[in-house]
Amino acid sequence: MAPIAIDNTQPASQEVDISSLKAALAQVDRSKVDLTLPPENTLRRYQKAGIDLSNGYPYFPPKPDFVQDVEKIRTDLRTYVDPGTRADPEKKALFGAAKEVRNLGTHIGTEIVGLQLKDLTDQQKDELALLVAERTVVFFRDQDLSPQQQQALGVFLGDGEIERHPQAAQVPGLGGGVSLIWEQGRRDKIFTKRSWRVPYGGGQFGWHTDLVHEAFPPGYTHLHQDTVPEVGGDTLWASGYAAYDKLSPTFKKLLDGLNGIYRSAHRYKDANDPDADAKYVTRVHPLVRTHPVTGWKSLFINQAMTVGIEGLDKAESDAILNYLYGVYERSTDIQVRWHWTPGTSAIWDNRISIHSVSYDYDGERHGTADLARQGTRVSSLAEKPFFDPKSKSRAEALDLPGWIGTPDVSSY
Repeated sequence: MAPIAIDNTQPASQEVDISSLKAALAQVDRSKVDLTLPPENTLRRYQKAGIDLSNGYPYFPPKPDFVQDVEKIRTDLRTYVDPGTRADPEKKALFGAAKEVRNLGTHIGTEIVGLQLKDLTDQQKDELALLVAERTVVFFRDQDLSPQQQQALGVFLGDGEIERHPQAAQVPGLGGGVSLIWEQGRRDKIFTKRSWRVPYGGGQFGWHTDLVHEAFPPGYTHLHQDTVPEVGGDTLWASGYAAYDKLSPTFKKLLDGLNGIYRSAHRYKDANDPDADAKYVTRVHPLVRTHPVTGWKSLFINQAMTVGIEGLDKAESDAILNYLYGVYERSTDIQVRWHWTPGTSAIWDNRISIHSVSYDYDGERHGTADLARQGTRVSSLAEKPFFDPKSKSRAEALDLPGWIGTPDVSSY
């Protein structure tokens, strides 16, 4: 039986009394245990889920020393079967159980009202995967969702595999795979160094795609936010499908079949020269990739971690990539901006999008935890990126008016 539509006014985590938990954690010997208390909404969620913080929070896994070790992580995974390939194209089980389905933009973004992610049947999860593959990002407010349930959903969407980051802060006791989006929990304390004066994308933050240095980068990615500022801290997504469709037919032919060079966010020592400067992990993937569910082409680039185009000189590569970044990042008609409320989940397809936080909130800088952003992310690993020369763009497949056979923007 499909879940019954509900309409919670507040996430259930806000109803939990955490006074005893806070008193117990206050007794932890901080000289022996590295414990940074999360915001109260997060404590409520953790207490209800039985997450034990007494041995330290956040949990940091042992960091690999050498770039060669990281390059070998998850290089030989299963052949991925995307759950969206099993879905009913009409999504009757998912939509029929929802109170409301709202498209937030013409080309990207959908909100589903009245469903709890923890209660979805396997059929509804398949249909959710298809919806995300088509709409890029799907939102659910007022979710009563434990980290364990979020992890389980990620394993389902990842056909048994989720990303377990080798050094990022994580929820303890779950075996990895539930990473924290919480700047006060970072060891590098980057929030103390950020400047609002630096133009956006100026090396501190900006548009990106997660974990593109992986051999099997994430597909469906799920961020659940426990704590958010009342003003600011929105997240923006842009559609790689639509960005590709904005290119001229000749430019598309130039890009199809090219490979990009992608790097990791972190650096590691070189085992062959430990005294040299630390190095990024690099990986080669198609610059335009084909989605295994929709069959549509998408740009697979991001300014933060795409460092070049294989076979081209740097000047040639930079000229092409900088133009593509401009199309992707500045086309507001192919973007959606989401204002978070506590207990909201966003599930997006990392294969066909870029995203960025709007860094216009100040809770972290002043140490005000409950004005900060604190959430948990689970990244479901997908297929090794591929390009099918027979695949079509989204506009071609759907025969979208105004996209196909349109005149050039300007003539010579």
